[in-house]
Amino acid sequence: MNNPSPGQHSFTRRHFISANLAAAFAAATFPAIIPTSALGGGGQPSPSNRIALGIIGCGPQGRGDLGNFLNQADCQVLAACDVKTDQLRLAVDAINRKNQNKDCRAYNDFRELVARKDIDACLIATPDHWHVLTALAAVNSGKDVYLEKPLGLALEEGQVLRKAVHQHKRVFQFGTQQRSDRKFRFASELVRNGRIGKLQHINVWAPGSTPGGSLKQVAPPPGLDYDMWLGPARHTPHTENRCTDDGVLKTWWFISDFALGFIAGWGIHPVDIALWGGGELLGGSVEVEGRGTFRNTEGICNTATVWDVDFKFASGVTLKFVGVPNGGNQDKPTGDPWVCHQEWVDRYHNLDTHGTAFEGTDGWVHVDRSRIQAKSEDLIEINEDSFATQFVRSSNHARNFLDCVKSRAETLCPIDAAVAGDILCHIADIAIRLQRRLTFNFKTERFVNDDAANQRLQARAMTKPWHL
Repeated sequence: MNNPSPGQHSFTRRHFISANLAAAFAAATFPAIIPTSALGGGGQPSPSNRIALGIIGCGPQGRGDLGNFLNQADCQVLAACDVKTDQLRLAVDAINRKNQNKDCRAYNDFRELVARKDIDACLIATPDHWHVLTALAAVNSGKDVYLEKPLGLALEEGQVLRKAVHQHKRVFQFGTQQRSDRKFRFASELVRNGRIGKLQHINVWAPGSTPGGSLKQVAPPPGLDYDMWLGPARHTPHTENRCTDDGVLKTWWFISDFALGFIAGWGIHPVDIALWGGGELLGGSVEVEGRGTFRNTEGICNTATVWDVDFKFASGVTLKFVGVPNGGNQDKPTGDPWVCHQEWVDRYHNLDTHGTAFEGTDGWVHVDRSRIQAKSEDLIEINEDSFATQFVRSSNHARNFLDCVKSRAETLCPIDAAVAGDILCHIADIAIRLQRRLTFNFKTERFVNDDAANQRLQARAMTKPWHL
């Protein structure tokens, strides 16, 4: 994928790879749709080997994921849902072109899609504030789920989803697709196999949220069901560029009603790799403290534009999580994202706007989407087949999900890993907001003796009829 430069205004997700539900699930059923291309002829899989998929959320990220699923011969996409008619039409047209028919059913309400008995799995790429509710609807109606990151706006949402996934024995894949990139797997395996010695410290960095954003109230554009787009979020007037599919102008990514900002939306990627490589060393309990910048007075965007958070785990391993300036964000006086961490530049050289670096007693390994490097350099030449601890090898996140749907095996990033990564993002955000040292217990999934911090872990009030 092409990485925008630090000076670009915004980072789009597409470039880097968001009522009573129980009653709604029974609202409608639909006959199975089996296009001629799925009848087993011409080298196509037979219906018994085909996975029927529905997509919920058809914006740029969703359509990017959709293209990957459409390229899998044993996956048949039958339905698409979005509250924006232009984005929905783009997805439906792509699906029908691939299927060589016009059988894809279009929906405005995801509850109608998940009620279909002929759909096995759902790809969900909605705005963040809808992630958990749509995933719960799918899981509770018997669907396996591929869910874009991050999880919920509060830890409790992820906990509820995790319980449902386990209770219904559903296959779940989190959209942290870096786990399907050999560089990230190899770096994590080096750490897990002790090739850099005893793990001591991890550095993690990601783009910060964009500040500003228009405060101008305008009518929702034609084709947008704004009330449904808001859904569980508190009802606020539509503002200019709030819901646009233009990743440079879009503001909801950075509005706290709908997202935590890039501390979770982007930060989950390098944090997830830190957890993958750190394993059980990043458990037990952790002390966390840090600082962040919120430029709330300059526009509608109000999530952290930069942050610097330190974690100290019970194992003794430490982790530093940094948000670097994103585009128009000039929170560092020189405009240099690394002015406060020059030692990282000296150590790893030519840093990208994101990455994970593991430091051990005998060396280090650094990985981002463009490269992997290590000290000593010969670590990169190690034959991965020699590792005693090896992860599942995948080069395609969608393919891994579909294979697990068939085998009922655990995916590369199952629900437990998704919640674990989300926890670090949530407690980092809480620490910079409360501006004091906190202790979090991973066993109880609560802060120790801090009611105010624990309050922030609870799900927010939702606009009726939506609820967990």
